[in-house]
Amino acid sequence: MAGRTVTRADLTEAIYQKVGLSRVESAEIIEEILGEITNSLVSGVSVKLSSFGSFMVREKNERIGRNPKTGVEVPITPRRVMVFKPSNVLKAKINGKTAPDED
Repeated sequence: MAGRTVTRADLTEAIYQKVGLSRVESAEIIEEILGEITNSLVSGVSVKLSSFGSFMVREKNERIGRNPKTGVEVPITPRRVMVFKPSNVLKAKINGKTAPDED
């Protein structure tokens, strides 16, 4: 799968193939899961998926940035950003090692 992006359609197809639900039901499940994750993050609640990782929203304060081309200082407005922290299990799988106990 190198150089390829996994899409909603790919996830839907995987559920269809492995679980045996219809494609429509599989798509509804994917939409429901992603909607629940999105709604939680928008409301400021962190989402932890065991053996995968955690999604969190962080508040960033206003700061002064610099245009790298001209060197001119530019104010960067405060904003919220989403952060993903992979679990140790996921990190181990990515690096081809045996996974430690679940977080």
